[in-house]
Amino acid sequence: MSTPVLVFGGGGQVGRAVVDELLAAGATVRATGRDPGRLRLPSTVEKVRADLTDPDTLPAALAGVRKVFLYAVPHGVDNFVAAARDAGVEHVVLLSSDTVLERIPARKAIADMHKVVEAALDASGLATTYLRPDNFAGNVLLWGWAESIRAEGVVRFAYPESHSDAIHERDIAAVAAVALTRPGHEGGRYLITGPESVTQRRQAELIAAAIGRPVRVEELTPEQARQVYATIVPEWVLDATLGYWAATDGVPYEVNDLVRRLTGRSARTFAQWARDHADDFRPSRPNPT
Repeated sequence: MSTPVLVFGGGGQVGRAVVDELLAAGATVRATGRDPGRLRLPSTVEKVRADLTDPDTLPAALAGVRKVFLYAVPHGVDNFVAAARDAGVEHVVLLSSDTVLERIPARKAIADMHKVVEAALDASGLATTYLRPDNFAGNVLLWGWAESIRAEGVVRFAYPESHSDAIHERDIAAVAAVALTRPGHEGGRYLITGPESVTQRRQAELIAAAIGRPVRVEELTPEQARQVYATIVPEWVLDATLGYWAATDGVPYEVNDLVRRLTGRSARTFAQWARDHADDFRPSRPNPT
């Protein structure tokens, strides 16, 4: 059996997609979870317990591994670096963020979090590749769109004309898999975008098209948004996100073709993401009696 590629967070949105892309590329995959018994992954994937904030869980997860897909966890990165060196890891592909480029000052707190991880890896002596996406298409799930669309056919959102590139998690994963399985990506610092700049309102329209039901957009004031989202994310994340939405209100996002250049195919549109996730937004069907 070939040396496994270790994927941290194998049950997460991006981590699961990385697992699938690596398997499609013929790699042997080991995936981590805090409770590996809950990971719903193909039987060929080895599932192990690992928590980046618990150093005792890392040596076994990293044993025999040379390549790793890693999330940015500042409080765990020093533990990871020490364990990875001891295990003989050679290459780490980090899911970082384009906030490190400091283009929108309101997102400094998020930028600093990712900079801590990048700096620790820079100093580690390990070969690294940093993936720096901006706005995940799946963030609309974070903000409760699925629940409100299923229940009411409504999206409540501040700054509905704010733009993003809304990148599909499978495109981030495809770039990660290329970096992990093909030579020449060590040292890469990759700004990954979707193929188009799309407003939040347009995203709601594309979800409506995907599910075949109208979706109404109700605009929130920033103050109302704070009240709605206060129970969803910490205040510092909300501050950064509202600042991002304000800065991109009516301002198209500049996209690139890195996904196509590295993978050989164009990045998926938000319309495709909406079709792939349509069931998340459809009302649940009652069980037959």
